[in-house]
Amino acid sequence: MKQFALYAGGILLVAGALLPLFLPTVAPYLFALGALLFAPAQIADRYEGRNIIIRRLRRQQVMGALLLVVTAALMFMSAYHWPPFRGGEWKIALLIAVFLELYTTLRIDAEVKKEK
Repeated sequence: MKQFALYAGGILLVAGALLPLFLPTVAPYLFALGALLFAPAQIADRYEGRNIIIRRLRRQQVMGALLLVVTAALMFMSAYHWPPFRGGEWKIALLIAVFLELYTTLRIDAEVKKEK
């Protein structure tokens, strides 16, 4: 079930991030649904080992997942012109979240392989 939430959430996140180019009113809803599927599934994934590097990377990964939820909120503010953010601030939050997610995923995989 957790794997399904991660995959479905990831697909919806990508679709929601690309959709503002074509359907800007639908994009925040798809992105928010993807973030609400992806973030809890990733946060619930625990690391019980003693490797301090992987623990640090997991904390960064959780921050990236939470930033995806913040990005969804910023998308709604931008789409409906709610104050205080009315522009493209969600793009900056998305860029930071994607960087954190990609970096931590690749580094955690490398650390786990090195640990074995």
